Amino acid sequence: MTRLLFVISLLLCASSASAQQQPGHDACARDVTRFCRPVMDNGDGAVLACLKQNRTKLSKACDKVLTQHGQ
Repeated sequence: MTRLLFVISLLLCASSASAQQQPGHDACARDVTRFCRPVMDNGDGAVLACLKQNRTKLSKACDKVLTQHGQ
């Protein structure tokens, strides 16, 4: 359940509809937009798999968040 909420927050923060970034926005939002845009509509699992596939390209902050969530 925690992992699902984490991925959902990634999707919400990475949404192109949000023109402004709020303080405390998710650390992976930019990485999701940059590397995983083509799979954003395919569900949480697809986005998480994409992030893992692009692990070596992710920002340090996003990598840390994934590690902290056991990914």
